[in-house]
Amino acid sequence: MARIEITQRLWIEEDELSFTYVRASGPGGQNVNKVSTAAQLRFDAWGSPSLPDGVKARIGGVAGSRMTQDGVIVLHAQKYRSQERNREDAIARLADIIREAAYVAPTRRKTRPTLASKERRLAAKDRRGTVKTLRRGKPDMD
Repeated sequence: MARIEITQRLWIEEDELSFTYVRASGPGGQNVNKVSTAAQLRFDAWGSPSLPDGVKARIGGVAGSRMTQDGVIVLHAQKYRSQERNREDAIARLADIIREAAYVAPTRRKTRPTLASKERRLAAKDRRGTVKTLRRGKPDMD
């Protein structure tokens, strides 16, 4: 059983993925009508024992329409002419989705502006108001 490394502390087993192969559209010449090179990857994210609960909760937002209502991520890969390269492309894209879902943004801490920054802001407003007042003056009729 091979592991697919997502991050240093997160990986999934390759037997959790299921692949089907279909005929691809696009480049391939006459071969495109004979050989099933496009890969369709299916990964049950909600049922995966490899993913922590936090990642399972966030992965739906990252995957978007690529995730079914049952929590299965479905990816279609048909960029390349060979079945193996399309399979690798689908695995890499799945890893990117899981990696993005594994990232937890730090919580924002409220801060208050310093006294100096308040004074700078008020001084700038005062200067700007002075400039506008001077522009309002009556034009010289020399």
